[in-house]
Amino acid sequence: MQLNKFFKYSVLVMGISLLSSCKDFLDVNIDPDSVLDAPIEQLLTSSTVSVGFFAGSDLHRYSSLLAQQFAGQGTGATTQNQEYERYNIQGSDLNNVWNLMYSTILSDLELVIQKAAAENSPHYAGVAKILKAYTFQLIVDAWGKAPYTQALLFTENTSPAFDDGEAIYGALDRLLTEAIADLNATTSIKSPGANSTIYSGAFTASRPRWIKLANTLKLRMLIHQSKKDKAGTVQKISALVGSGVFMESNADNFQMPFFNEARRQNPIHQFELDRNNQFFPNATLVDLMNTRNDPRRIRYFTPFPFTRPFDMASFAGAKAGDAPSLKYSRLHTYLRGDTTNTTAVAAQADGSILHTSYTYNGTAPIRMLTFAEYNFIRAEAAVYGAPGDAEAFYQAGIRASMAAAGVPTAQIDAYITANGTLTGTDDAKVRAIIEEKFIASYGVIMEPWTDLRRTGYPAITIPPNALVAELPRSLYYPQSEIDLNANAPAQKAGLSERVFWDVQ
Repeated sequence: MQLNKFFKYSVLVMGISLLSSCKDFLDVNIDPDSVLDAPIEQLLTSSTVSVGFFAGSDLHRYSSLLAQQFAGQGTGATTQNQEYERYNIQGSDLNNVWNLMYSTILSDLELVIQKAAAENSPHYAGVAKILKAYTFQLIVDAWGKAPYTQALLFTENTSPAFDDGEAIYGALDRLLTEAIADLNATTSIKSPGANSTIYSGAFTASRPRWIKLANTLKLRMLIHQSKKDKAGTVQKISALVGSGVFMESNADNFQMPFFNEARRQNPIHQFELDRNNQFFPNATLVDLMNTRNDPRRIRYFTPFPFTRPFDMASFAGAKAGDAPSLKYSRLHTYLRGDTTNTTAVAAQADGSILHTSYTYNGTAPIRMLTFAEYNFIRAEAAVYGAPGDAEAFYQAGIRASMAAAGVPTAQIDAYITANGTLTGTDDAKVRAIIEEKFIASYGVIMEPWTDLRRTGYPAITIPPNALVAELPRSLYYPQSEIDLNANAPAQKAGLSERVFWDVQ
C-alpha cells in the first residue's frame, strides 16, 4: 500500500532511520545528497502516521480472522485470507509486519525520545513513550517473547536477545509512568501540535488525552493478566483507579483520522479496493449481533439479501470453509467511511452486492483503544473485585460503542433495556461483558483475539478446514528474524505456544 501524500514525511524519516546507521562508515560511503537527520516534529509525524496505518493493516487482518470478526472469501482461487483463517500463517508471512514495527515505527519513536532528551523537550518524549509502549504491547500479545532490552540500539546491537513477555509488560508499565511525568513537565522547549496525526492540535488540549491514554493502556495490560494473577490484578487496578485519570468520552478515543483524498484513506477501505471480494464480516460476529437485533449492524455491515427499507434488513456473515460466494453482508460505513450513493445501490439476482456497489469516502478512523473498551475493562475488573459498579460500566461501554457508530439515543436505550443487565455467576457476567466488548471492538487490532484467548469468549467453532483443531495462541516468529538474528530463539513448534498471560 502506498503511503499517503499527506504523510509525506514517513518516507523521508524511514530513510533517515536507515541512513543514520551509516555514521561509523568512512565519509566516502555517505551520499552527500541523502538526508541524514530530520527535525523532531517530522519524526513524530512519521511515527503517528505509521502507527495509524499499521493498526489497520496486516496484523489487524491476521488477528481479526483468528478471532472470527472477519472471514476470507472469494469467487475463484483460494485467497490469503482464506488460508489465514484456517490457521495457515507461516513465519514468512510475518516478516513485513515485524520489520515495520521494529525498523520503522519503533526506530522512529526511539529517535524522537533521544532528540527530546537532547533538545529538552520532554513533551515529545512523553508522546513517543506512550506510542512505544502501545506498539510493544501488541508485539508481546502477538508473539510472547521479543527483543526489548537490547532492541533499538541501531548498529550497536544488530542481534538483540529476546526478553520474556512478562518482563516486557513490567517495563512498559514503568515506561508509561515515565511518559506521564514527561507530559506533565512544566518546561518543554518544543511540544507536539498539529504535526501529530493522533490527538492533533494544541498541546494544552492534547496533553490530558495522552495522559488518559497512558493510564487506560495500563488498565488494558493489567486486565490481560487477570487469569494469571486475579488477586494481583485487582490490587493493581484498584491502586491505579485511585490515582489515575482515564478516558472520559469518545472524544478521548485513541484513533487515527483519515481523509477523502487519494492515498489519504483508511487502510481497511484501501484493502477492500485493492483486494476485492476477499474480506467479509464473519458469521460469529454477525450471528451474535443478529440474536440481539443489534442496531449497529446497519453501520457495521451491508444487508444481505440487499433490500430496503433497511430497518427491516437481515444480515449474513461468512464462515471458514464456505463455498466461494458473494452471498454475504459486506463491510460498511463504520470501517470504510460514509457513502453518498446509498440510493443507487441495487442487489444482484442472488441478493448480493458487488464490492463497488457503494462509493465510500475512506474517512472512517482506525480505532486502537476506545472509551468503550475502557468501560468494558472496568466492568470486568469490577466483577473480579476492583472498584466500581460492573453493570454501570457494562452499560456505559455499550452506550459509547453505539454512539461512536451513530446509533440514535432511543435505540441505544431500547437495546440496553433488553441486553444491559448482568446476571448469574461471575463467569456469566464476564461472558456478557466480553461478548459486548467483542462487538464494540470491531476493527480494533489484536484485542478481540486477545480476549478470546484469555477468557474463551465469545464461543467460536474451529474452522472445519483448519490445519490444527485448536485456536492459535500466538504467532510464529518472523522467519527473517530467525534467519538473521543469531540470538533469536528457535522457531516455535506450532501456533499453540502461549504468551505469558494466557494460562490454562
